[in-house]
Amino acid sequence: MRIVFMGSPDFSVPVLDALVAAGHEVACVYCQPPRPAGRGKKDRPTPVQTRAEALGLPVRHPKTLRTPEAQAEFAALNADIAVVVAYGLILPQAVLDAPAQGCLNIHASLLPRWRGAAPIHRAIMAGDAETGICIMQMEAGLDTGPVLLEGRVEIGAEETTGGLHDRLSRLGADLIVEALSRLPDLTPKPQPGDGVTYAEKIDKAEARVDWTRPAAEVDRLIRGLSPFPGAWCEIAGERVKLLGARLATGQGAPGQVLSGFTIACGTGAVEITRAQRAGKKPAQAAEILRGLTLPETVS
Repeated sequence: MRIVFMGSPDFSVPVLDALVAAGHEVACVYCQPPRPAGRGKKDRPTPVQTRAEALGLPVRHPKTLRTPEAQAEFAALNADIAVVVAYGLILPQAVLDAPAQGCLNIHASLLPRWRGAAPIHRAIMAGDAETGICIMQMEAGLDTGPVLLEGRVEIGAEETTGGLHDRLSRLGADLIVEALSRLPDLTPKPQPGDGVTYAEKIDKAEARVDWTRPAAEVDRLIRGLSPFPGAWCEIAGERVKLLGARLATGQGAPGQVLSGFTIACGTGAVEITRAQRAGKKPAQAAEILRGLTLPETVS
């Protein structure tokens, strides 16, 4: 098929690779514009732009698709279909209607649960037992379109957003190739009205650990915000990111260090398995403890 691919972050790259490997013609790749990054604040292209250019594919990164000019350029590609995954711009109706067979979105949740911006983070933070990928026909609403295909995965007891992100990215790549090969035979299923939840964008204000919360909530927060933005606490006045955790036995005052890197919560305790000190690289807990003596309590 002649495809327009629309995506921006690392999550989208395996999907682009899979479409090319499956023999589809990628007429153009749309992604977010380069933005200042790093110490020098030089413009840095998105991972999708970098990969598309390496593959020799034409790339566009308009700031908006709402202008008549942008919409005319999109329509002129004469695509059979558009594949959208974590693109970052809302598609106006004129863009949705331009490809002969519409636009398909790869969404990282089991719709209608976790529509919106941060479905992977929110699934872990909410304690969901499973999540997955939906291949959805796009319409004007936010992730409201009918679903063509879905794949499910269990969420591991110690899984972080980073690990689940990579698994779902690979699953999305496999499912979109399958969906395109079976497109004439797939029946779009409208999303049910019950069970709708929204995955709000992660606010950095959520990231500070509240040790008065139950251990299960603290554990899910740490894993759900790992690696970005990273849950954190203060240890002897130093801000430390907590990047891995598991539930542990023990009880004490909230924030009390029980043993090793096991910390008491409002009820129960969590063991920190991976962390990052200020100005240093992430490391396993044992390595952190060789250079950091924990006080009696953390905050």
